[in-house]
Amino acid sequence: MQFDGAVMSVQLFFLLFVRVFAMQQFAPLLSSGSIPGVAKIALALLSASLVLPMVQASGYAIPESGIEYALLAVGEALIGIIMGFMLAIVYAAFQTAGQFFSLQMGFGASQVFDPLAQIEIPLLGQFLNIVAMLVFVFTAGFQKIFLSGVYLSFRSVRAIDLVLLREDILIAMLRGLSGLFESALLVSFPILGTLLLVQVVMGLLAKAAPQMNLLMLGFPISITVSFVMLLISIPFLMASFDRIIDIGFQQLIDFFRGAAEVRL
Repeated sequence: MQFDGAVMSVQLFFLLFVRVFAMQQFAPLLSSGSIPGVAKIALALLSASLVLPMVQASGYAIPESGIEYALLAVGEALIGIIMGFMLAIVYAAFQTAGQFFSLQMGFGASQVFDPLAQIEIPLLGQFLNIVAMLVFVFTAGFQKIFLSGVYLSFRSVRAIDLVLLREDILIAMLRGLSGLFESALLVSFPILGTLLLVQVVMGLLAKAAPQMNLLMLGFPISITVSFVMLLISIPFLMASFDRIIDIGFQQLIDFFRGAAEVRL
Protein backbone atom coordinates (compact mmCIF):
# COMPACT_ATOMS: atom_id res chain seq x y z
CA MET A 1 0.00 0.00 0.00
CA GLN A 2 2.83 2.37 0.89
CA PHE A 3 4.61 1.43 -2.33
CA ASP A 4 1.50 2.27 -4.38
CA GLY A 5 1.22 5.61 -2.60
CA ALA A 6 4.87 6.38 -3.34
CA VAL A 7 4.41 5.51 -7.02
CA MET A 8 1.36 7.78 -7.26
CA SER A 9 3.31 10.59 -5.58
CA VAL A 10 6.12 10.23 -8.11
CA GLN A 11 3.63 10.21 -10.99
CA LEU A 12 1.91 13.32 -9.64
CA PHE A 13 5.25 15.03 -9.05
CA PHE A 14 6.22 14.42 -12.68
CA LEU A 15 2.96 15.99 -13.90
CA LEU A 16 3.59 19.05 -11.74
CA PHE A 17 7.14 19.27 -13.04
CA VAL A 18 5.94 19.09 -16.66
CA ARG A 19 3.53 22.01 -16.18
CA VAL A 20 6.06 24.24 -14.41
CA PHE A 21 8.86 23.45 -16.85
CA ALA A 22 6.60 24.11 -19.85
CA MET A 23 5.57 27.45 -18.36
CA GLN A 24 9.21 28.43 -17.89
CA GLN A 25 9.93 27.89 -21.59
CA PHE A 26 7.54 30.73 -22.52
CA ALA A 27 7.40 32.95 -19.42
CA PRO A 28 9.21 36.32 -19.61
CA LEU A 29 12.87 36.29 -18.56
CA LEU A 30 12.73 32.64 -17.48
CA SER A 31 12.60 31.55 -21.12
CA SER A 32 15.91 33.25 -21.89
CA GLY A 33 18.54 31.08 -23.50
CA SER A 34 21.15 32.72 -21.27
CA ILE A 35 19.74 30.85 -18.26
CA PRO A 36 21.36 27.39 -18.00
CA GLY A 37 19.09 24.43 -18.58
CA VAL A 38 20.19 22.88 -15.29
CA ALA A 39 18.97 25.97 -13.43
CA LYS A 40 15.59 25.81 -15.19
CA ILE A 41 15.19 22.12 -14.33
CA ALA A 42 16.20 22.73 -10.71
CA LEU A 43 13.73 25.61 -10.41
CA ALA A 44 10.94 23.46 -11.89
CA LEU A 45 11.77 20.60 -9.50
CA LEU A 46 11.74 22.97 -6.52
CA SER A 47 8.42 24.53 -7.55
CA ALA A 48 6.83 21.12 -8.12
CA SER A 49 7.99 19.87 -4.72
CA LEU A 50 6.54 22.95 -3.00
CA VAL A 51 3.06 22.55 -4.50
CA LEU A 52 2.98 18.73 -4.30
CA PRO A 53 1.42 18.53 -0.79
CA MET A 54 -1.30 21.01 -1.74
CA VAL A 55 -2.19 19.14 -4.93
CA GLN A 56 -2.18 15.80 -3.09
CA ALA A 57 -4.58 17.19 -0.50
CA SER A 58 -6.95 18.36 -3.24
CA GLY A 59 -7.20 14.84 -4.65
CA TYR A 60 -5.56 14.74 -8.09
CA ALA A 61 -6.70 11.55 -9.86
CA ILE A 62 -3.89 9.59 -11.53
CA PRO A 63 -5.05 7.28 -14.36
CA GLU A 64 -3.91 3.66 -14.32
CA SER A 65 -3.48 3.39 -18.09
CA GLY A 66 -0.12 4.43 -19.49
CA ILE A 67 -1.72 6.04 -22.54
CA GLU A 68 -4.08 8.10 -20.38
CA TYR A 69 -1.16 9.18 -18.20
CA ALA A 70 0.84 10.25 -21.26
CA LEU A 71 -2.13 12.26 -22.54
CA LEU A 72 -2.49 13.82 -19.09
CA ALA A 73 1.18 14.85 -19.18
CA VAL A 74 0.65 16.43 -22.61
CA GLY A 75 -2.34 18.33 -21.20
CA GLU A 76 -0.26 19.60 -18.29
CA ALA A 77 2.40 20.78 -20.73
CA LEU A 78 -0.25 22.61 -22.76
CA ILE A 79 -1.52 24.38 -19.64
CA GLY A 80 2.02 25.49 -18.80
CA ILE A 81 2.59 26.73 -22.36
CA ILE A 82 -0.68 28.69 -22.30
CA MET A 83 0.20 30.35 -18.99
CA GLY A 84 3.71 31.24 -20.12
CA PHE A 85 2.42 32.57 -23.43
CA MET A 86 -0.16 34.79 -21.70
CA LEU A 87 2.56 36.30 -19.52
CA ALA A 88 4.91 36.69 -22.50
CA ILE A 89 2.21 38.66 -24.34
CA VAL A 90 2.23 41.25 -21.55
CA TYR A 91 6.02 41.57 -21.70
CA ALA A 92 6.02 41.82 -25.51
CA ALA A 93 4.02 45.06 -25.31
CA PHE A 94 7.16 46.98 -24.34
CA GLN A 95 9.19 45.67 -27.27
CA THR A 96 6.30 46.46 -29.62
CA ALA A 97 6.14 50.02 -28.25
CA GLY A 98 9.81 50.49 -29.13
CA GLN A 99 9.19 49.20 -32.63
CA PHE A 100 6.39 51.72 -33.11
CA PHE A 101 8.56 54.81 -32.75
CA SER A 102 11.97 53.44 -33.79
CA LEU A 103 11.13 53.96 -37.45
CA GLN A 104 9.88 57.51 -36.85
CA MET A 105 13.06 58.35 -34.95
CA GLY A 106 15.27 57.17 -37.81
CA PHE A 107 16.40 53.97 -36.07
CA GLY A 108 14.32 51.63 -38.20
CA ALA A 109 17.42 49.97 -39.66
CA SER A 110 19.24 49.75 -36.30
CA GLN A 111 18.80 46.20 -35.04
CA VAL A 112 20.26 44.58 -31.93
CA PHE A 113 20.14 40.97 -30.80
CA ASP A 114 17.70 40.27 -27.99
CA PRO A 115 19.07 37.40 -25.84
CA LEU A 116 15.64 36.85 -24.27
CA ALA A 117 13.68 36.34 -27.48
CA GLN A 118 16.69 35.14 -29.53
CA ILE A 119 15.78 37.52 -32.38
CA GLU A 120 16.92 40.91 -33.70
CA ILE A 121 14.78 43.84 -32.59
CA PRO A 122 15.01 47.64 -33.00
CA LEU A 123 17.38 49.51 -30.72
CA LEU A 124 14.61 51.31 -28.84
CA GLY A 125 12.73 48.04 -28.41
CA GLN A 126 15.76 46.59 -26.65
CA PHE A 127 16.01 49.68 -24.45
CA LEU A 128 12.38 49.35 -23.37
CA ASN A 129 12.96 45.62 -22.84
CA ILE A 130 15.75 46.39 -20.37
CA VAL A 131 13.61 48.97 -18.55
CA ALA A 132 10.71 46.51 -18.40
CA MET A 133 13.03 43.79 -17.09
CA LEU A 134 14.21 46.05 -14.26
CA VAL A 135 10.63 46.99 -13.41
CA PHE A 136 9.64 43.31 -13.54
CA VAL A 137 12.34 42.34 -11.06
CA PHE A 138 11.76 45.40 -8.85
CA THR A 139 8.01 44.70 -8.57
CA ALA A 140 8.55 41.05 -7.50
CA GLY A 141 7.60 39.68 -10.89
CA PHE A 142 9.16 36.27 -10.26
CA GLN A 143 7.19 35.87 -7.04
CA LYS A 144 4.01 36.77 -8.92
CA ILE A 145 4.80 34.22 -11.63
CA PHE A 146 5.07 31.39 -9.15
CA LEU A 147 2.12 32.61 -7.10
CA SER A 148 -0.29 32.99 -10.03
CA GLY A 149 1.35 30.61 -12.50
CA VAL A 150 2.08 27.72 -10.17
CA TYR A 151 0.12 27.82 -6.92
CA LEU A 152 -3.17 29.25 -8.22
CA SER A 153 -3.05 27.28 -11.45
CA PHE A 154 -2.88 23.93 -9.67
CA ARG A 155 -5.75 24.93 -7.42
CA SER A 156 -7.96 25.92 -10.36
CA VAL A 157 -7.03 24.13 -13.60
CA ARG A 158 -6.47 20.46 -14.34
CA ALA A 159 -5.44 18.94 -17.64
CA ILE A 160 -8.82 17.25 -18.00
CA ASP A 161 -10.45 20.71 -17.87
CA LEU A 162 -8.91 21.80 -21.18
CA VAL A 163 -11.94 20.58 -23.12
CA LEU A 164 -14.35 22.52 -20.90
CA LEU A 165 -12.18 25.64 -20.92
CA ARG A 166 -11.25 25.77 -24.60
CA GLU A 167 -13.50 28.80 -25.26
CA ASP A 168 -12.29 30.60 -22.12
CA ILE A 169 -8.66 29.96 -23.10
CA LEU A 170 -9.23 31.30 -26.61
CA ILE A 171 -10.99 34.41 -25.28
CA ALA A 172 -8.21 35.04 -22.74
CA MET A 173 -5.51 34.75 -25.41
CA LEU A 174 -7.36 37.02 -27.84
CA ARG A 175 -7.90 39.53 -25.05
CA GLY A 176 -4.20 39.40 -24.25
CA LEU A 177 -3.21 39.99 -27.88
CA SER A 178 -5.57 42.96 -28.19
CA GLY A 179 -4.24 44.31 -24.90
CA LEU A 180 -0.69 43.98 -26.25
CA PHE A 181 -1.29 46.51 -29.03
CA GLU A 182 -3.33 48.75 -26.75
CA SER A 183 -0.57 48.82 -24.13
CA ALA A 184 2.11 49.35 -26.78
CA LEU A 185 0.23 52.31 -28.23
CA LEU A 186 -0.31 53.86 -24.79
CA VAL A 187 3.39 53.53 -23.96
CA SER A 188 4.61 54.89 -27.30
CA PHE A 189 1.95 57.57 -27.79
CA PRO A 190 3.84 60.47 -26.09
CA ILE A 191 6.88 60.01 -28.32
CA LEU A 192 4.82 59.24 -31.42
CA GLY A 193 2.71 62.35 -30.83
CA THR A 194 5.79 64.51 -30.35
CA LEU A 195 7.39 63.16 -33.53
CA LEU A 196 4.18 63.86 -35.43
CA LEU A 197 4.29 67.50 -34.27
CA VAL A 198 7.95 67.70 -35.30
CA GLN A 199 7.10 66.41 -38.77
CA VAL A 200 4.25 68.93 -39.09
CA VAL A 201 6.53 71.81 -38.05
CA MET A 202 9.22 70.69 -40.48
CA GLY A 203 6.64 70.48 -43.27
CA LEU A 204 5.51 74.04 -42.55
CA LEU A 205 9.12 75.25 -42.50
CA ALA A 206 9.77 73.53 -45.82
CA LYS A 207 6.90 75.50 -47.34
CA ALA A 208 7.84 78.79 -45.68
CA ALA A 209 11.58 78.56 -46.36
CA PRO A 210 12.30 76.24 -49.30
CA GLN A 211 15.97 77.18 -49.24
CA MET A 212 16.45 75.34 -45.92
CA ASN A 213 17.89 71.85 -46.31
CA LEU A 214 15.38 70.11 -44.05
CA LEU A 215 16.25 66.73 -45.51
CA MET A 216 19.65 66.94 -43.82
CA LEU A 217 18.29 68.50 -40.63
CA GLY A 218 15.23 66.28 -40.28
CA PHE A 219 16.84 63.16 -38.86
CA PRO A 220 19.07 64.92 -36.27
CA ILE A 221 16.11 66.98 -35.07
CA SER A 222 13.84 63.93 -34.81
CA ILE A 223 16.48 61.90 -32.98
CA THR A 224 17.29 64.72 -30.54
CA VAL A 225 13.65 65.46 -29.74
CA SER A 226 12.90 61.75 -29.32
CA PHE A 227 15.75 61.20 -26.88
CA VAL A 228 14.76 64.27 -24.87
CA MET A 229 11.17 63.03 -24.69
CA LEU A 230 12.36 59.54 -23.78
CA LEU A 231 14.53 60.92 -20.98
CA ILE A 232 11.66 63.02 -19.62
CA SER A 233 9.13 60.20 -19.83
CA ILE A 234 11.22 57.44 -18.19
CA PRO A 235 9.50 57.83 -14.76
CA PHE A 236 6.10 57.69 -16.45
CA LEU A 237 7.20 54.71 -18.56
CA MET A 238 8.24 52.80 -15.44
CA ALA A 239 4.88 53.53 -13.81
CA SER A 240 3.11 52.38 -16.99
CA PHE A 241 5.19 49.20 -17.11
CA ASP A 242 4.32 48.45 -13.49
CA ARG A 243 0.62 48.94 -14.17
CA ILE A 244 0.67 46.83 -17.37
CA ILE A 245 2.49 43.97 -15.61
CA ASP A 246 -0.02 44.05 -12.73
CA ILE A 247 -2.92 44.01 -15.22
CA GLY A 248 -1.39 40.98 -16.96
CA PHE A 249 -1.07 39.03 -13.73
CA GLN A 250 -4.59 40.06 -12.69
CA GLN A 251 -5.97 38.76 -16.00
CA LEU A 252 -4.25 35.45 -15.37
CA ILE A 253 -5.68 35.28 -11.84
CA ASP A 254 -9.17 36.11 -13.15
CA PHE A 255 -8.80 33.31 -15.71
CA PHE A 256 -7.95 30.83 -12.95
CA ARG A 257 -10.92 31.97 -10.87
CA GLY A 258 -13.21 31.56 -13.86
CA ALA A 259 -11.77 28.09 -14.45
CA ALA A 260 -12.46 27.15 -10.83
CA GLU A 261 -16.08 28.26 -11.21
CA VAL A 262 -16.44 26.15 -14.38
CA ARG A 263 -15.13 23.11 -12.51
CA LEU A 264 -17.67 23.65 -9.77
